Parts: sequence; structure tokens; C-alpha cells
Amino acid sequence: MGESRVKDEALQIIGLCQFLPRLVVFDLDYTLWPFYCECRSKREMPSLYPHSEGILYALKEKGIDMAIASRSPTPDIAKTFMDKLGIKSMFVAQEIFSSWSHKTEHFQRIHRRTGVPFNSMLFFDDEDRNIDSVSKMGVTSILVENGVNLGALRQGLTKFSQNSASSGI
Repeated sequence: MGESRVKDEALQIIGLCQFLPRLVVFDLDYTLWPFYCECRSKREMPSLYPHSEGILYALKEKGIDMAIASRSPTPDIAKTFMDKLGIKSMFVAQEIFSSWSHKTEHFQRIHRRTGVPFNSMLFFDDEDRNIDSVSKMGVTSILVENGVNLGALRQGLTKFSQNSASSGI
């Protein structure tokens, strides 16, 4: 499925939701792209998972802000790859640093930078421990396997809508 078809389908999924997050936060490694930054060289040309780019552009078109929360020990490589992929400017916050906090510190910084409440955020990550700890902060969190894709987007927006309806957002 090409990027424009993914984007069109993502726009349809977004359009069906009664409640939308104010901010969608993505992990990088094994969520937006299929590798660990620290195992790569800045000289390489990275690639995204097949649905990642279309989903990012659909969220941008709908005016939904996006951020990055990554525990990468090589933020310089991560930022270089985001630049090479032409996606770096799409994110209102980029918290990329090594941490033992299971991303809670990343989300505290994102909240301070954006002012978006945790219950108005949707988060995608490939690690259970990050999903568990960030969920406890009130963030709707979705575990992805083999990268973010249209199924994960649908699941995340559905769960966010359910959480929002039950909490009266």
C-alpha cells in the first residue's frame, strides 16, 4: 500500500472518531522505524515502517500535533535520521534521551513544553514497560508490534475515544 493510500485511509479512520487526541506521541525505534538508532551510522539512509509516513501526514493534515518520546542513547543519530526522512519538523516536541524512567520523564517534559494534559495524549510504543508506566499517567497508550500501522492507529483512536467519553473530556 503506497504512502498516499495509507494517508487517505488514515484520514478516513481519523474522520470517524468522535474524540481526537490533542497530541499523538511516538517512540522511534521499532515503532516508526525498524531498527535501533545506536546500531546504525549517521551516514546510512534510514527508512520508516510502510505505514508510518502516511499516518504522520494524515495527522498533520488534520491539525493533530505530534511528539517523539524515545529512550535512545544516540539522540544525534535519531535526529539526523528524522532530518534525512524529512519528518523532523512535524513534531512539536522531541524528547530523545537515554533514561531508566520508562518514558515518564519524557512525558513530563512533553507536557511542560506543550501544555497538553496527559489525558489528551495518545502514545504508540513497542515496549510493554513504557506502555504500562505511561498509561498510569493517564495517557492512552498502544503497544505496537512491527511498527505503527493503520490497525494500531484505529485501535489507538478507538481506545482514546472510549477513554474520553468515559471521562467526559
